[in-house]
Amino acid sequence: MNDNGQAQDASAFGRLLLRHRRAAGLTQADLAAASGVSVRALRDLERGRAQAAQRRSAAALADAMGLTGQDHARFLAAAREGRRRAAKLVVEEELSCRLPPAVRHLLGRDEELRQVREAAAADSPSGVVLSIIGHPGIGKTTLAVAAAHALTDRFPDGAFAVDLRGMDDQPVSSRAALEQLLRALGVPARQVPPSAVEQQHLFRSLLTGRRVLVLLDNAADEAQVRPLLAASPGCLTLITCRRALAGLEIGRWIWLEPLEPAGATELLASIVGAERVAAEPAAAAELVSLCGKLPLAVRIAGNRLATRPQWSIAYLAGQLRDVSTRLSSLAAGDLQVRSAFELSYRKLSPAARLVFRRLAVIPGSDFAADLAAVAANRTEDDVQVYLDELVDANLVQAALAPGRYRFHDLLRIFAEECLAAEEEPAEREALTSATLSHLLRTASAAARVFFPDVRTPEPFGSRREAGSWLDTEASNWLAAHRIAARTGRHREVLELARSMQWYSGGRTQQRPWHEIFTLGLAAARSLGSRTDEAVLLDLVGWAWYFCLGDNESGLAAHQEALLVAEQIGDRAEQAWALGYVASVLVRLGRHGEALLHARRAVGLARELDFWLGQGMIRNTLGGILRAHGRLDEALAVHRAVLADVESRYDEANPEARRFFQASTLLSIGLDFNEARRWQRAAATFREARALFRQGGFLLEEAQAALNEGRARREVGQHAFAGVCLQLALTAFTGVQLRWPRACTLAELAMLGAATGDPEQAGAYRDQALALCRDLGTDEARALAARLSSTLSTVD
Repeated sequence: MNDNGQAQDASAFGRLLLRHRRAAGLTQADLAAASGVSVRALRDLERGRAQAAQRRSAAALADAMGLTGQDHARFLAAAREGRRRAAKLVVEEELSCRLPPAVRHLLGRDEELRQVREAAAADSPSGVVLSIIGHPGIGKTTLAVAAAHALTDRFPDGAFAVDLRGMDDQPVSSRAALEQLLRALGVPARQVPPSAVEQQHLFRSLLTGRRVLVLLDNAADEAQVRPLLAASPGCLTLITCRRALAGLEIGRWIWLEPLEPAGATELLASIVGAERVAAEPAAAAELVSLCGKLPLAVRIAGNRLATRPQWSIAYLAGQLRDVSTRLSSLAAGDLQVRSAFELSYRKLSPAARLVFRRLAVIPGSDFAADLAAVAANRTEDDVQVYLDELVDANLVQAALAPGRYRFHDLLRIFAEECLAAEEEPAEREALTSATLSHLLRTASAAARVFFPDVRTPEPFGSRREAGSWLDTEASNWLAAHRIAARTGRHREVLELARSMQWYSGGRTQQRPWHEIFTLGLAAARSLGSRTDEAVLLDLVGWAWYFCLGDNESGLAAHQEALLVAEQIGDRAEQAWALGYVASVLVRLGRHGEALLHARRAVGLARELDFWLGQGMIRNTLGGILRAHGRLDEALAVHRAVLADVESRYDEANPEARRFFQASTLLSIGLDFNEARRWQRAAATFREARALFRQGGFLLEEAQAALNEGRARREVGQHAFAGVCLQLALTAFTGVQLRWPRACTLAELAMLGAATGDPEQAGAYRDQALALCRDLGTDEARALAARLSSTLSTVD
């Protein structure tokens, strides 16, 4: 019987499988889920790429399709016959171990290819072993094949490749792979030793004195590849594997990450045409982002577009925006992202599969074992073991921060699909609710630690620990806050927003405070709590004017808060609202109104605790007096506040004391600046700056540095002034505080003029003027006019 006939007979099992599956009304995915046989294996069987299933797999398939009686017996007999015939098929093309065809264009992997070249050039007495590891679909084989072809000149004695089929139900055995390599090295079939140990010795002896490259593609584990390593000087073994292969005793590892945006877009263009991408650059950028910059996903998207020329890139991007159908849309012919993930998922232990799918309820970008334990409803020690298994399988990645983990975007979607398919709705709801409650409860507790009157940081060991938790878990508690708002968990949303009041004060640009407090305001209104509504209106107003620089919106929110507080007779919140209104009015140049509101606020604030509002409102009054030019009165107010800070030191926690002492010193320094008492001002700002730095309040430190820089410039300490101003400029770059940045640029321009550097003066002046024009406020126009007049002679 000829080869074609043998292949046709041996694939009879696949045709029988296809007939029974269709008769049972099952899709390949349905049958894979019911039998435990992967979708890829089913596809290979039905298309004749694999000749028959292994005995246990055949039995599982028969049971899943409900075969009984003669149908059951014939199905298993066909599997046996297929295995017998397949065992006799020796295809010379396979035994040649030729490298797969060369990759025409390796896109976006220049750095990784450089690493392979560098490794190949190294000298090692046991040969060089390099493992290329990464997610399913990340492009491991593509890189390895491209590298092998690029390095053939270095290995004149041969470059060989073996597909170890590590994700198949029955991977290629080490012995079978060794036989292929020996035959490729010229050993006749009859001279191949019968034992595995003898084969290994022969393989190693044949490599002695030769320069050979061996590509072991799609490895299953360390045990499979150890006997196949080209462990001889001058030889290179390239291994591709989804698992980490951490147990290999020798070698180096290259961990593939998703492509950079430019590389992913270039890959798309190579498939659909550069002109098509150039016509829709924004849509192309969105498309590769929705593909997670995963090469397999980008290639599938490109193939879909290439075979559908009437589609726009934007149309396909629109299809992929729907998370519930994204993986289904990333399929083209027999290329499927979901199938690539399923192969790795089915190889996990049952407990690791459970942890993997339950991790999908974690809402943020990364997580640690403690949060994973809450999501999986398992102990932290147990979860840590399974996280290690998931990392080894490259279904979860170790994040940059030690002890933290993250999903690739598409794998997160796959985990959500697995959770929906394999867990009962009630269990999913319970896991989600428990995770959200944990995050919201812990975030609220951590933020409350920063209230001035809270002396002990419980349940945390310290305020630093509480702040670290809030910073590290920010993506999770923020996402939980948004989900809770969407799903009507109003009490928890309100509690978190109110808890953030004092924590937010020294971190104005670190979190989206306007959104956080707006969600809290909506929750207060849904609950009908007028007191909370007034508080949250003030917090929203603060976020508008202090964090976002929108004075008008801030004023409107604070005026509404004042109205609500007056309606319900809440004198404490009236004091806060009046103080905030006064702060915004002085920013708007309405100094007379501001002073009236500030005096009313101070009168009401006498009923407040010093640390819980009275001190801040008094400082506001001092700042408004300074704006009126009443410098002695302003200085007296601020010095009285500082004296109270020192006398009441034990009534507040250390973080609040340090921050408020520094803020009051900053106000005193501004009083000295305005009075042109530059030396006193500089010393005071320096003291405030040190306190802000100790507390980690970088923007407040920058504010002090800006004003110290001005004072140092005025007294001729130009080098010192430059250091201060550059510190401020660095801190104000990349945040939304454009007004302090404009002021810093203006000061640097003045410093350039003072030091006889017209080029520096002109460059900083032009940047400051551009920012002032962009801001368009009265104070910005005044600064621009003063700067233009003062530096009019600068080219």
